[in-house]
Amino acid sequence: MRMLYRSTLALGAICLLSTIVVLAQDASRTVAGGGISVSGWQGKVDDSEEKAGKTVNDAKLAKEGDALHFVTGPATTYWNPANKASGDYTVKATFKEPKFQNLNTHPHPYGIMIAGNDLGTDHQSLLYCAAYGNGNFIMRGFGPAPFQLNGRRGAPAESVHKAAGPGEPVEQTIAVSVKGDKIECSINGAVVGSYAKSEAVGEGKLKSTDGVYGVRVAHNTEGFITGLAMTKP
Repeated sequence: MRMLYRSTLALGAICLLSTIVVLAQDASRTVAGGGISVSGWQGKVDDSEEKAGKTVNDAKLAKEGDALHFVTGPATTYWNPANKASGDYTVKATFKEPKFQNLNTHPHPYGIMIAGNDLGTDHQSLLYCAAYGNGNFIMRGFGPAPFQLNGRRGAPAESVHKAAGPGEPVEQTIAVSVKGDKIECSINGAVVGSYAKSEAVGEGKLKSTDGVYGVRVAHNTEGFITGLAMTKP
């Protein structure tokens, strides 16, 4: 019995240590030379990141050729206030992660943000659809409290590309559309999620599907964004 007790304690200590190590490795980094250097663009880190003392200067958004180059740091939403959409519309861009998981211990998502209102304040609301390089996607919002449309951890979808492994490239073309009373997310040409507006707009959620659009990047992630644009039907 004593031997069993000692073994149980040892196993528990190993599990606890492993958890601590994983959490420490996945803490939001501080990016050297961080900040936003793209003309007209702004950003805000998640509330939890702010409480931990992080700011947009701990992540990086820069222009490289025709691409936006992001490196996080804290989870950050980026936007240009001039980029607005209303009524029915589609916002689309291509995201490339040159080296899958090069800054993190597990897959982190990046994607399109729409319906941004009061951005940069404590009362901001927004919705985003983001892809992971392991074949999953997540559709989530802040209003200003977080809310999920496809679960807290997202879900797999066949059209979402999977990296061959850590350090390998992966690319996703993501589009978010507002069509009548529906909000849809398409990844690599296939609809992965379709939801009624009523699931996303209302008390504690979005103020409206009209608003500023931009991009959303989870913490400790690096990639490039091209072709960000809004079209009307």
